[in-house]
Amino acid sequence: MSLYRIKRYFRRAQYKRQSIFSRWWRRLRWAGYILLILFFVDLFYISLQWPDWKDIGRGAVPQSAFIQLYKQRRQEDKSLPDLRWSPVGRQHIPKHLRRAVIVAEDARFYQHNGFDMDAFQSAMSHNLEIQEFKYGASTISQQTIKNLYLSSSRSPLRKWHELIMTIAMEFNLSKDRILELYLNIAEFGKGIYGVEAASQYYWQLPVSSLQPWQSAQLAACLPSPVKHNPKQGTKQFYKRAKKIIKHVQHYK
Repeated sequence: MSLYRIKRYFRRAQYKRQSIFSRWWRRLRWAGYILLILFFVDLFYISLQWPDWKDIGRGAVPQSAFIQLYKQRRQEDKSLPDLRWSPVGRQHIPKHLRRAVIVAEDARFYQHNGFDMDAFQSAMSHNLEIQEFKYGASTISQQTIKNLYLSSSRSPLRKWHELIMTIAMEFNLSKDRILELYLNIAEFGKGIYGVEAASQYYWQLPVSSLQPWQSAQLAACLPSPVKHNPKQGTKQFYKRAKKIIKHVQHYK
């Protein structure tokens, strides 16, 4: 092969490599533009959902997205139980009930800034062991945001919205207020939202009158209140309630 042909061969190979690189670069650049546009569109969507944190921090407890969805479902299906929801102030919720829910759902609630990485790592390790995505590590803060404004979807986009709004809520609201919101919107049975409605339904008592054992039972409803509650009285439910009340006694 002549020197001329060798040079021409290498020039063609180099041109081909540059052409391939150029095509891939254009594709990556356009993908970047699209992702940037989607990012700003999503930020605009979040801005439309963005609450007035001052009102949330001081005003009445709002109806959650889950409560509104249940109301819509009941309009379509009258066989569903009536909605039960009677929000109350933090001063009416016994300290032992607040402690029981923290023990059951988020033991480091007052120590983290919305996300408990230790609990997350433990949950992921256990999921890997059983080879099933069974346990999550959502904090009370994350659950409050999800219930108030989002949905039960596990899509990455919903988790992204949850992340952004949880950070904002932790920055704008006190821990006591976040817990108060959660206790008033958490589900404790089919159509039963909040600790006051749950107390009235299960024991015909205002939540302020609950005893520690009853509080432990309410906490044991979470996170599967339709399946596990004082009415169902499953063995697993009472085992969890006993475990909760035992830990509450040592909680500071």
